[in-house]
Amino acid sequence: MMREKRREELSVTVPNLFRCPISMDVMKSPVSLCTGVTYDRSSIEKWLALGHKTCPATMQTLPSTLTTPNLTLRRLIQLWLSHTDPTQAPPSCAVSKQEAAVIIKGEVDAASLEKLIDFMKASEGNLKFVAHSSSAIPRFVEFFAESDEIRIRELIVEVFDLISSENGARERLNELILNCADCLSSFATVLRKGNTESKVKSAKILELIALNPESEHRIADEPGVLQNLFNLTAAENDTSAVEAGLSALLAVATSRPARKDLIRFGIVRTVGRILSTPDPARGVVERALAVLETVATCTEGRGAIAEKGECVAEIVKRLMKCSGAATEHGIAVVWSVCCLARDELAQETVAGVNGLTKVLVVMQSDCSASTRQMCRELVKVLRAKSSKSNLAPYETRTTHIAPY
Repeated sequence: MMREKRREELSVTVPNLFRCPISMDVMKSPVSLCTGVTYDRSSIEKWLALGHKTCPATMQTLPSTLTTPNLTLRRLIQLWLSHTDPTQAPPSCAVSKQEAAVIIKGEVDAASLEKLIDFMKASEGNLKFVAHSSSAIPRFVEFFAESDEIRIRELIVEVFDLISSENGARERLNELILNCADCLSSFATVLRKGNTESKVKSAKILELIALNPESEHRIADEPGVLQNLFNLTAAENDTSAVEAGLSALLAVATSRPARKDLIRFGIVRTVGRILSTPDPARGVVERALAVLETVATCTEGRGAIAEKGECVAEIVKRLMKCSGAATEHGIAVVWSVCCLARDELAQETVAGVNGLTKVLVVMQSDCSASTRQMCRELVKVLRAKSSKSNLAPYETRTTHIAPY
């Protein structure tokens, strides 16, 4: 009876915002899904572990199963608990600053790293304490390079990800990673063996440290890095993983050998699959087309794109359908294969999916001068392939077509 009475009191006094939608208990570690709904970490992890791919509260399909700590709500819950029942109030974080300093200077294991990560997430002050510690970044870079345990590496990647948000500390982190002989190979290992969250964060860090041609080449030349970043773009059920992989490839695959490697891996086929998805995320489409534009700067890339006629067709279909940036990347790719490479099969493919009309529409839009010039050259090439079009007699500089 007392337990039932206590439960009734809680149901009245606990704000609904503080309750986990799954367990209905006060959340101890609130985390948010990409849908914006917040759950207690243990509850949502059990839900996802059962194979569910939906948000329990909204039943929306999850493009990403990554969770983000809701630190604001966590502090509100702690404040509420301290006022309602001080005996139930959890500590602000698992360790004190003194204990955090001991972890930084001592031997690293998974348990201590998890405590330190909780400490860093608990407040901005705690994050700054670790990020600007004189010994923290060098020690973690060293452990990251030397550890053979994938779990240790996953946790250190999370530490790096948190530190990278701090100006000053970010630059020091970048420098130390690039100057550490085995650090890049450790990232390759995490990209190959780590969980999805650590793979995404590794891709973001690699993108962050690709500051100049020298660093870009060093990252791209590290065995396994390009291959595993490419593999990340094939994560069909995780939009954040695909986007992170594409962004990192854009940053590091800048040399001709790197672009040739991407072609060999099958980047054209992968981008074609992404573009053919019924409703791909805007960021994914923009980055996918940008990667394809990069690949199209070499002869092998133009050949591979032209050979995949379905990919060319999907690019044309996406023109003016996503964003201005995506359209300009798409035009650059189509121009590369139709005008630069003069590939007749690609020209016929573009003409066959109403490409002439779409190019004319793009040309009349608020696009860059270089894109408009590419459109003019495309129109000249496509007119010969579009014999059924009634647009051929008109001067491309003055023709205005209402958007369809």
